[in-house]
This record gives sequence, C-alpha cells and structure tokens, in this order.
Amino acid sequence: MVQRQRVVVIGGGFAGFTAVRTLSRIAKGAVEIVLINPTDYFLYLPLLPEVASGILDPRKVAVPLAGNQPGVRHLLATVDTVDVEARRVKCTDAEGNHRELSYDRLVVAVGSVNKLLPVPGVAEYAHGFRSIAEALYLRDHLIRQVELADASDDPQERRARCTFVVVGAGYTGTEVAAQGQLFTRDIRKRRPGLRNQQVRWILADVAPRILPELDERLSQIAHRTLSERGVEIRTGTSVAEATAEGVELSDGEFVATRSLIWCVGVRPDPMVESLGLPTEKGRLLVDECLRVPGHPEIFACGDAAAVPDLTRPGEYTAMTAQHASRQGKRAARNIAASYGHGELQPYKHHDLGFVVDLGGTGGAANPLGVPLSGMLAKAVTRGYHLLAIPRNRARIAGSWFLDLMVPRQTVQLNLIRGQAVPLPHATPEHPHGPAGDSQKTNAPRKAGVASKAGASSKAGNSSKADDS
Repeated sequence: MVQRQRVVVIGGGFAGFTAVRTLSRIAKGAVEIVLINPTDYFLYLPLLPEVASGILDPRKVAVPLAGNQPGVRHLLATVDTVDVEARRVKCTDAEGNHRELSYDRLVVAVGSVNKLLPVPGVAEYAHGFRSIAEALYLRDHLIRQVELADASDDPQERRARCTFVVVGAGYTGTEVAAQGQLFTRDIRKRRPGLRNQQVRWILADVAPRILPELDERLSQIAHRTLSERGVEIRTGTSVAEATAEGVELSDGEFVATRSLIWCVGVRPDPMVESLGLPTEKGRLLVDECLRVPGHPEIFACGDAAAVPDLTRPGEYTAMTAQHASRQGKRAARNIAASYGHGELQPYKHHDLGFVVDLGGTGGAANPLGVPLSGMLAKAVTRGYHLLAIPRNRARIAGSWFLDLMVPRQTVQLNLIRGQAVPLPHATPEHPHGPAGDSQKTNAPRKAGVASKAGASSKAGNSSKADDS
C-alpha cells in the first residue's frame, strides 16, 4: 500500500483555514492534510468588537473546524519546534502531551500576536483584544465598572470607573472605542444613580490621525462621527505609564481610570523566528509563489509571511485578513501544483478597500476605492462581513436585527475572578510608526487575557508519536 503524502498546516486563522479548506477540495483525499491549531475553531476577528459590546454571541464569530474541512485531520495543539532539515514538527496538545509528526509539505500560517511596547505598567494593567476570551472578559469588565461606579459614594472613584482609555486608533481600536462607548452609555442609562455621571472614552494614538490606513477623507469622517458622539480623540499621543489608578499620557496628563484597552497592533508569532529561516521584521521571507527560498517544500502565508507585493514593487503585502485569506488559497493551489495538479502561480492581489463599523448607524468604507460613510457604509460593512465569514451568516444577521428591536442584555458572565492571564511581556517591542492591526477587513494584568486565544500550556512530560 502506497502511503499518502502529508501536508501539515500550522495555524487555523484566515490564511491557514482558507489554505486547508481549498486544498481539501482540490486533493479529494489524495494527500493527508493535518491542521495544527490550539483551538477547534476559526475566529472571525473583525467582529470581535461586537462580541465585547454584547451584540453578538461569541459562538457566532467562531467557525468550527470540524465539518468545514472534509478529509482534514485537526490536531488540537501548539507547535513547539520545527526541524526543517528532518521535516518534523513537534507540538504540545491541549493536555500537555508532546507529539511529533513528519511532513512532506509544510504551510506556516501561525498569524500574529499582540504587540507590546516597553511602557511601564502595561503588562500588568492593560486589557488585550485578540481573542474570544479577551472580548468576553472586556465585556464583563465594562459592565462591572459601571456597576461598581453606581455602588460607590466617592465621586472620584465613580469618574475613574466610568472612564475608559483605548490605545491604538487602527481598525480594532477605533471599533472597540466606537462600540464600547455606546455599550457603556446604554448600561449607564439603566442605572438611575448614574444619570448625571459622564461616561468618558479616550482614543489615543501616536499617529497624526485615526485610521491612518484609510484615505484622509474617511479618516476625518470617522473622527467627526466619534467626536460628535463624545469620544475624546488624542492623536500624536501615547501612554507613558500605566498604574492601578490610571494612565499617564505622553502629553503629561494623568487620566484616572480602571480600564486601559491595548489595541496598538500585532506582530508575527514568535514561532516564526524559531524556524531559523530568513525573516523580515519577524515575518518569514517567501518568494512570489509563497515558497521559502531553498526549501520548496515549505510555504508561508498571512501575517507570518513577508510576501512580495507585486502591485507595489519593493514592498511586502500588508498584514491584513484580506491578504491572508487570498494567500491561503494561493498557497493551497501552489501545493497542489507541486504535486502536478495545475501550475505554480505568483500571488498578486489589489486591495478591494476597507470597511470600519463605527457603531450605531455609523461606518466608513471605501469599496473598490469609492468613499462611503454613514448608513450606506454601515450596510456595506455588514454585507462584507456576511460574505466573508464562512458560516453562521443567518445567526449573525438575526442578531443584528434583534439588536435593532430589543435592548441588549447587560449582565456579567462572572468571568472576572482576581487576576486574569496577563499580556505577554517577555519581549516588548519598540514602536515603528503608527499603531495598526490585522483586522483590516480587507481584521490583558490585574485585568487582561492571554493574547493567543486558546494557547495551551506546554507543561507535561508524556510523549506521543503520530507516525512511525
């Protein structure tokens, strides 16, 4: 009996999920496909702000891996090391057991993690926003702060608990501030004792304007929409220090708050550097066909890969969900081509535009370069998300309809118990320009949750071999 070739895909985000799904359709069982991912679902990151603000149930933005990728074997694990020469992957499963398996083709699609800057106190007091756990934790935290403010007789404490600071005015930060401000305002309205208490939201970024990825006109529209709603926008400003009592901004102002929400962007998963292969700012260097030079059996895509941008010679494609999904599809087709099915082709994609949900009836979008704002942009944004997410479309649309018809539930899920898992802070990075993130829909201290959703502990000493 001839043993099938094995294709191992590391990471089940936009790139990995699409690569596996496409390859399974092409291969039809001709090769063994193994997907290694620490969670059993693909997370649609662009809709996380709506989870944090109570519009969507978290299960609606989590697409199960099982049933969506026929013929694919899913390994619930975190990769520890890859022996490039021996073509073997070592990983640790969800219960701490060590596994090892060989590969004939490897796809590196591990994505990105929270970017942590060397700011005192951030690792201890900031909330990350990169996973379902973080979104749910933030939702509970927002509700709790308003409730505690209502229970307090100290005016200073009430003001601090009703003040929220978001750092990073890219797509994620802007949407978190937009949705969060409406959510907390709604919670306050249900508390008679807080009717005269201002709910203050500050959106800060070192960039000269919010949403620097959008053209200036749309950025100004977003700025005006949020400002008119009461969000304080501080451009050219960052956090100098975070404490249990508040944050000191780079302009010298101290803001008393219990809520620092960290959305300054992402960096490639550190696992990429451990491969020992050439990288560019932490991203694995590949050619235009997504192959690693000198290792034609290794492909990389998404945030983990520095892919030459053929539409902008000399540059690499941006770390966006739009590029990640399309690169995953191209990587799958080029793997099939390496087995004689089709032809090897370069990756080339022009941005189709970006969409931003500003909460309520607000939005900003430039589909195919056409600038839109207001309700029309909102409709385009939601339409795009419904088309882009692989499953749960009817459930998401239903939740949006219900949000228009009935009040949101503003009860805690009792997720806050003492100190949560902190932001990773072993290797803080220095800023390199404006804050951004890979949510472009091209999308945690004494308060916080781990930046890699579902990242399993590497504890454990048992060993299992997946092949002989």
